[in-house]
Amino acid sequence: MARLNQQWFKSSFSGGNDSNCVEVRFINDFAHVRNSTMADSPVLVFNRGEWDAFELGVFNGEFSMPA
Repeated sequence: MARLNQQWFKSSFSGGNDSNCVEVRFINDFAHVRNSTMADSPVLVFNRGEWDAFELGVFNGEFSMPA
């Protein structure tokens, strides 16, 4: 059965009221990502494989900002 969670959420590392955050929600096998400060902003949608690849990249430090 597909996972369904229509609530938007931010990482606990986002700093609370920080204006530079994104939100994510999962609907079935898709991750929806948007700007947390603009609820009507465009939403990026990723399928499960794309989201898994992104998470692995983050875990492996592939998206770290250059020094």
